[in-house]
Amino acid sequence: MQSAPVLTVLPPRERFAPGHAGAISLLVHRLAAPGDIVVGSPVEQPFADVVFLAVHRVPWIVWPRSTVGRYSAGVARIVRQVRPALVEIHNRPDIALSLAGCFPDLPMTLTLHNDPRGMRGAMSPAQRATLARRMRVIVVSDWVRQCFAEGLSDVAVTVMPNCIDMASLPPPLPAAAREPTILFAGRMVADKGADAFVAACGEVLPHLPGWRARMIGADRFGEDSPETSFLRTLRPAAQAAGVEMTGYLPHGQVLEEMVRAAIVVVPSRWAEPFGLTALEAMACGAALVASPVGGLPDLVGDAAILAPPDPVAGLAAAIDDLAASPERRAALSVRGRARAALFDCVAARERLGALRRAAVAGRLPDGL
Repeated sequence: MQSAPVLTVLPPRERFAPGHAGAISLLVHRLAAPGDIVVGSPVEQPFADVVFLAVHRVPWIVWPRSTVGRYSAGVARIVRQVRPALVEIHNRPDIALSLAGCFPDLPMTLTLHNDPRGMRGAMSPAQRATLARRMRVIVVSDWVRQCFAEGLSDVAVTVMPNCIDMASLPPPLPAAAREPTILFAGRMVADKGADAFVAACGEVLPHLPGWRARMIGADRFGEDSPETSFLRTLRPAAQAAGVEMTGYLPHGQVLEEMVRAAIVVVPSRWAEPFGLTALEAMACGAALVASPVGGLPDLVGDAAILAPPDPVAGLAAAIDDLAASPERRAALSVRGRARAALFDCVAARERLGALRRAAVAGRLPDGL
């Protein structure tokens, strides 16, 4: 007799499809076990190697609530059909609470990828305490754990860092064989420090003959990302600074760019809850410059140079010093690869399996 599956619920805006997947969808796909079912908003061509069920929102005439309420009702309908052993909800406390109300006896977990204090259903300590009583709460970093625990005297939260599939990456190049490229990869928004990267490169490139700077990304994930006012302002500034903007590229191409680039910069202003781009850069062997915010310092350890994006002079100095020192780039490349190996998905899948078994059994996972 086949055991009941695990049902993983994506946030409504996540697209579970090659070329369109954001960080959460990529992680869910990377960790999916045989028999898992992923549910989310409809996409034309979802990942082919994982069972995917599209959530069709209940019409407002039938379910006169918010869009999220109708999404939750659509997920609930799938839960009734599938009858899973466990439901995993990603990054949406409001959806998790809605499902817990519909299925009070069904084991559930809530994985938080961001600071929950700004999320509906988790803004206050009382709301977060309710979540911890109703389901097992998982966070991607100790920084997110601290955010969740703020104002609570005793709360059980499991830290399970994001992971990377080291075996699937393009073969890394030695530091001496890398292109003299300074690379930014991520969403083109102020929170990610895209404008700070342009400004810093504008300062250093005139003094770095033979070097170039490239930016990969758009406002959102996917080729259909809109042209925003931020991008319209950034483009002429990048051109003046000598920074090439490629636009959105599929995830695989981004990793190939990281493998070739000498330096990757993650200049986030926003407190990164984990910092998946930084992990990917280290895994690809690039010398990394990262912001000292959120979960980034704990993630990179001694395998990166930490420099805030504001004022830009500090970021520019860090990039300039690293570009001028091949020995330092080589050392960071070696340390980065070793650091990234600690987050390999092989171990992460084992930990997730243990956590799932504990959640179904209704007990705290040992050693997690």
